[in-house]
Amino acid sequence: MIDLSALREKPTLAGERVSLVPLAVEHADDFFESTRDEEVRRLTGTHRRPDYDEIRDWCATRADQFDRLDMAIVEDPGGRFVGELALRDLDADNESAGYRIALSAIEFTGQGLGKEATRLVLDYAFNRVHLHRVWLSVYAFNMRAIAVYRSCGFSVEGRLRNALLWDERRHDALIMGVLESDFRRARD
Repeated sequence: MIDLSALREKPTLAGERVSLVPLAVEHADDFFESTRDEEVRRLTGTHRRPDYDEIRDWCATRADQFDRLDMAIVEDPGGRFVGELALRDLDADNESAGYRIALSAIEFTGQGLGKEATRLVLDYAFNRVHLHRVWLSVYAFNMRAIAVYRSCGFSVEGRLRNALLWDERRHDALIMGVLESDFRRARD
């Protein structure tokens, strides 16, 4: 049975090169800037550009959300904001949740920061929240992200054909999932 108090806690999760901290209003400036990065927008399929007040309000209300976990990814040492992630779309009856992650700039890709952040949040999801399954959606052209997810135990479970229209081209989205046992095998 899942532990909903683990989603209310809003913990800080420390890794070797990144920490996950509760997303809050102090992250609004950096988060807003990440929504302006064209490559980040393409990789996440984000057409809409929220204004600053929307981002600030979003960040300010994350601590009040008891059915999800929104975290800022900060680089250690230094505390530089490198992205954000969320455990969301909780299905308590089936002990599962969705996952999303976005690094804030392309300069942070290829360094293992997203992989470490993903492992930290999956460890929390399976060991503290007691989820059985975590799933995500990723665009098929994002091979780097797909490789990271596979290394964390995710497997492709399905394909949404032509799910994204970007620059007059259509792209498929892959649905990937990881079970607690898959994550443990990938970690060992």
